[in-house]
Amino acid sequence: MDVAQIKERQRAVWGAGDYRELSRMLEPVAIALCNACAVSAGQEVLDVAAGDGNFAFAAAREGAAVVASDLSPGMVERGRARSREEGVEIEWVEADAEDLPFDDARFDCAGSVFGAMIAPRPELVAKELFRVTRPGGTVGMTAWTPDSFASALFDIGRRYAPPPPDMPLAKEWGIEEVVRDRFEGLAATIDFRRGMLPWAADSFESLGARLEGTPPQTAAKAGLPPDRYEAMQAEQLELAREWNAAPDGPVRIEAEYLISIARKSG
Repeated sequence: MDVAQIKERQRAVWGAGDYRELSRMLEPVAIALCNACAVSAGQEVLDVAAGDGNFAFAAAREGAAVVASDLSPGMVERGRARSREEGVEIEWVEADAEDLPFDDARFDCAGSVFGAMIAPRPELVAKELFRVTRPGGTVGMTAWTPDSFASALFDIGRRYAPPPPDMPLAKEWGIEEVVRDRFEGLAATIDFRRGMLPWAADSFESLGARLEGTPPQTAAKAGLPPDRYEAMQAEQLELAREWNAAPDGPVRIEAEYLISIARKSG
C-alpha cells in the first residue's frame, strides 16, 4: 500500500467540488456526536478530519475552545471561510489524522465525523486520537455501518475506481468489535450508539443533482470515461430506488451509522 500516494489523492479529492451540500446532510450526526461526548463550556476540543467543521461548530456552540484539522488544504480553506461567515472562532490547521501536530494530552475531547475513518492506517489513527487526549478525556468517532445505504453507495464507487487491494475499508469503523480491537489498551471504557441519518430529496433527480458536485462525485467524473461515469450514476440511482422508504412521495432514505465514545485510560 503506497500510503503517500493514497494521501495525495485524498488531498486532491476532498479539495475538489462543492462540499457544503454534503456537509449540510451530515451535520445532524456531528451534533449527535457532540452530545454523546458531553462537550461543554471550558473544554478544549479537537475535530479530526473535520471537513468544513460540523463537529467543530457544534462544540464551539457549546462554549468549547476548538481546533479543527484536515488533511486537505482545500477543506481547511473552506472551514476558515465558513468560520468567518458564521462568526465562530475556530482554529484551523492542516494536519494528518495519522500524525497530528499537537502535544500529548492537550485536548479534553478529540472527535471525528465520517473523516478519520478513511485514513489508510486505522491503528495509527486510534493511537493519535488518544495521544492528544488527556487522561480521562473522550475520544469520539462516527462511521457508516457495513449494511447501511451509505456503505452500499461507496461500494459502487469502489467498483468503478478500486482502491489498493490492502486498503482498509472505512465501514470497518462501523463494526463494534473492530473498534474495540483498535482501541484496546487505549480506552478505559467504550460505549456505542447507533443512529439513522435521513437522506431526503424531492425526487431522485434532485438527490442526484445534490450529490453531483460533491468531492467524491467530482473526482469520479474527472477520472472515469463518460460512459463509465454514467453507468456508475445509474447504479447509484437504482440503489437509491431500492432503499427509498417513501416510494409514492419524496425520496427518504435512512442511512445507519455507529457512534463510538471512548474514555481514555487515566
